[in-house]
Amino acid sequence: MLSPRYHRIVLKLSGEALAGEKGFGVDPAVVRDIALQTKEIVDLNVQVAVVVGGGNFWRGLEASRQGMDRATADYMGMLATVINALALQDCFESVNMETRVQSAIEMREIAEPYIRRRAIRHLEKGRVVIFAAGTGNPFFSTDTTAALRAVELDAEIIYMAKKVDGVYDADPRVVPTAKKFERLDYIEVLNKRLGVMDATAASLCMDNQIPIVVFNLNENGNIKRITMGEKVGTFVGGDDTNDRRDQ
Repeated sequence: MLSPRYHRIVLKLSGEALAGEKGFGVDPAVVRDIALQTKEIVDLNVQVAVVVGGGNFWRGLEASRQGMDRATADYMGMLATVINALALQDCFESVNMETRVQSAIEMREIAEPYIRRRAIRHLEKGRVVIFAAGTGNPFFSTDTTAALRAVELDAEIIYMAKKVDGVYDADPRVVPTAKKFERLDYIEVLNKRLGVMDATAASLCMDNQIPIVVFNLNENGNIKRITMGEKVGTFVGGDDTNDRRDQ
């Protein structure tokens, strides 16, 4: 039997991904599908940390552009991620995955505070750890949170879940001739502004040699395929980062 290629991963989920076709709120069917896909690799003893966004409820940057104080708008967005984290926890536990939610903003009644060593211990015990409230600071995205947590937890890779099957040079939903990239260097992502993640997050991954796989979450089984080393989506890594898929 083949063994997993990766053993500790960070799964980055956007808030929009949880909304599905509804575009707002949480679609229980979508969340259950994410739970079942995640369980496939947890059952292989892969350690999974999840970072979730809040764009299905609130987007702080857009609110600030309409005149709201940016810090206030970002804090509201952090609270939206907590709602999503609790929804994920409930669904994950319904399919028999032991789960912990850790929040970067203290709210003891519903989540643990984020403590790096405690998070690592949960992972070592086979629990899925869901990180909420971003970094706890305004002006930083949940993409940056994913990069930061991956570095802190010594994760091997970040799985960036999207609604398209990789990174393109244009929006494939608008431009049918858009070119898909099979592999990119970090510097290409930054220079070409390809929208994989924001510049702060991409720079953090580049500085710490954390590879990224951008993939289509809606294609069932993709999370396990990536974990087993299959070529799925677009792989982002530097010159010194080995793409270990299919080696």
